[in-house]
Amino acid sequence: MIALTKKLVVLLSDNVDTLTKRSMEDIKKHGGTKTYRTLTDAQIYSRVAQVYDQVDKWMLGEIRKEDIKQTFMAVGKRRREEGFRVSEVIQALIIIRRHIWIFVDSENFFDTALDLHSAIDLINSTLVFFDRPIYFTSVGYEQSARTVDPKLNPA
Repeated sequence: MIALTKKLVVLLSDNVDTLTKRSMEDIKKHGGTKTYRTLTDAQIYSRVAQVYDQVDKWMLGEIRKEDIKQTFMAVGKRRREEGFRVSEVIQALIIIRRHIWIFVDSENFFDTALDLHSAIDLINSTLVFFDRPIYFTSVGYEQSARTVDPKLNPA
């Protein structure tokens, strides 16, 4: 599994520009991510590439859950301050995640029965990674909303 994880990280990092551009184009045209259209291509590209960088680090064991929590709570706060709906940010993360597996499939990455068995572990690891940014982005967004609108603070 470790060798396959490293192989996947190399594939993703070697093709991060392609992945980022494909994700960026889908984010720009998706009906659920309209606020992203107010950003420049360079801004969208940077945001998407940063997520892919975090995925690589997660898969290599270079970052922990706490690192993801801090990073994506801050993202949620910033996106709220920028005027994004939380659903847009979550949809963007889903698009980014989807492009990993579309790309991996198009590259015939899993070409043996052993690879296919290991694919389940890799997919689960990727899902765990994206579950955390989605959750912590939402938490950061909500915390930012509470500081702006005291009515949202629980009694």
